Amino acid sequence: MDYKKELSDLIESVIKEGASDLHLSEGRHPTIRVSGFLIPFVKRPVLTKKDTEGLVGELLSKENKERFYITREIDFSYTHESGNRFRGNGFFQQGTVSIELRLIPRKIQTLQELNLPTILESFAQRQQGFFLVVGPVGQGKSTTLASLVEMINSTRAEHILTVEDPVEYLYEPKKSIIDQREVRIDTADFHTALISMFRQDIDVVLIGEMRGIETMSVAVTAAETGHLVFSTLHTNNAAQTINRIIDSFPSGQQDQIRVQLAGSLAGVFSQRLIPRISGGLIPAYELLINNNAVANLIREKRIHEINTVIETSSGEGMIDMNRCLSELVRAGEITPESAMANSFNPKVLEKMI
Repeated sequence: MDYKKELSDLIESVIKEGASDLHLSEGRHPTIRVSGFLIPFVKRPVLTKKDTEGLVGELLSKENKERFYITREIDFSYTHESGNRFRGNGFFQQGTVSIELRLIPRKIQTLQELNLPTILESFAQRQQGFFLVVGPVGQGKSTTLASLVEMINSTRAEHILTVEDPVEYLYEPKKSIIDQREVRIDTADFHTALISMFRQDIDVVLIGEMRGIETMSVAVTAAETGHLVFSTLHTNNAAQTINRIIDSFPSGQQDQIRVQLAGSLAGVFSQRLIPRISGGLIPAYELLINNNAVANLIREKRIHEINTVIETSSGEGMIDMNRCLSELVRAGEITPESAMANSFNPKVLEKMI
């Protein structure tokens, strides 16, 4: 088999079908995800061990291929000859090779195009602070952050740094200077790149993912010292996000990080992509804005009360997930069943819809 042609054909199918992901595993048909649903290419043959290894050879550089077979997993980026880019992950399962490729849209969409609330623009207009976009894997977190970074790039003269593993969206510098560093290619790790940031005259930094307390600590410190910091966490909502950060630190450091977060946090945006009745996906979301009441709750170890603050602070721009879900149901965008499945508190939502 000509694996270069096979890979190219599969990628063209991803683009044609409007898929978000491509799954390649030994013993299975190549499979794509469209609007949240997995669809196997049943007319294509089941992949063999030789096939998956051949596709790995097309996707990875010689160095990355060697590392993959040693470490048994790898994150990477891949650019097709058409210009379409993918974020990839290779891994072994039951001794066989599997590959997951996620399409990175070539155009960075605006908040309006993504059906996201315009209040998010206020976080791109800040000069400093720590803003997190959270949610499970595959819910559009990177796309939301890319929209905010592109907004800054288009409207302000700033020095922007992205540290990612791997680099996803590629930015064309407009009013801003943008440096994009990929872990293992341009820097040893997130922590090293972020420490170096303090000597690079950076105004805005995008951290692809908060990994470990060293990265979290530097991110919070950067937000305290005049930087605007964007990042992601695989958490469900704002309260859980704040607890996750604090609980990541040893008990002797938790009071300090609590105080730092109370002072530096700008907000937490949690999002889900939900199947739309008319087809495609639409986001549902929660937004926490760090005001005096929220900061006091963080300092006083009363984070469990944050959900109540969100529910009662819509006048300040905060957005409650259940309220967002119920509005989507009333607008005929999503089914009540989808809303219930994505609610943090289904019992309360049930009364709202």
